[in-house]
Amino acid sequence: MKKIIALLGSLLVFASAIFAADPAVGLWKSIDDKSGEVTAIWRIYEENGKLFGTIAATTSDPQDVIATACKKSYKNFPIAGNVNEMRTVGTPWIFNMEKESEGNWKDGNIIDPSNGKMYGCVIKYLNKGDKNKKYTATQPTLAMAGTVGPIQVFQYWVQATEADIKDAQEKNPAKN
Repeated sequence: MKKIIALLGSLLVFASAIFAADPAVGLWKSIDDKSGEVTAIWRIYEENGKLFGTIAATTSDPQDVIATACKKSYKNFPIAGNVNEMRTVGTPWIFNMEKESEGNWKDGNIIDPSNGKMYGCVIKYLNKGDKNKKYTATQPTLAMAGTVGPIQVFQYWVQATEADIKDAQEKNPAKN
């Protein structure tokens, strides 16, 4: 009986390790690196071994704003349709990220829906106290890098909640 209980306990620990979400998965507030203002609430999720991110709520535009600054299409964009006719909220602007290690993703893309520019993307999860370049995380943080060739420009995003989404939606409701 003790062997069965030990085996079941081991299987439970093993299964929870396999099915535990990557620490990058969740809700995050994007922070403008110049103003320090929250620009959006993002939902980062894993699907079929790749990482994606959609804007769950905007903080300065109506929730139904269309990304008209975008091009009609982008290479490897994960959903069909004219990108310049898609809503900013709910569209996967971060896509096809490949896992490098737990909390670290690379080789994907991010599109800035406000100007339509597409960049390479690197994501690094930082625990409180972890360092990235000259930045030291004071709380769980996503170091988000838009890349052009060898140049990486980081923004540091902090965890968000469903209440943050609701607050942004109430402050900037859909127009239509």
